[in-house]
Amino acid sequence: MSAPDRHRETAWDVLGLPPGASDAEIRAAYLEKLRQFPPDRQPEAFERVRDAYALLRDPRRRAEALLLAVDPDEPLASLLDGLEAPRHFVGPQLWLALLKER
Repeated sequence: MSAPDRHRETAWDVLGLPPGASDAEIRAAYLEKLRQFPPDRQPEAFERVRDAYALLRDPRRRAEALLLAVDPDEPLASLLDGLEAPRHFVGPQLWLALLKER
């Protein structure tokens, strides 16, 4: 990947969103950008916003864009930075009850 490709504007940059944005956040950002860049006054900016939304509204294309936007020098685990894994600790009571049954 050449140096200019690394610094190209991503769909998330166009809409001003972090990569983990939800569907509702993507739609809200899209509507806000449409108000900022109407097609009759700023057609180039409108087209960039429309293309970014078309990419991000489809979950499969969004995941593909996320994978392709990664810095190749970073491990893929860096995609999970900032995401918390749901881990629920229930304590030893369930295991103790199971062991007592046997």
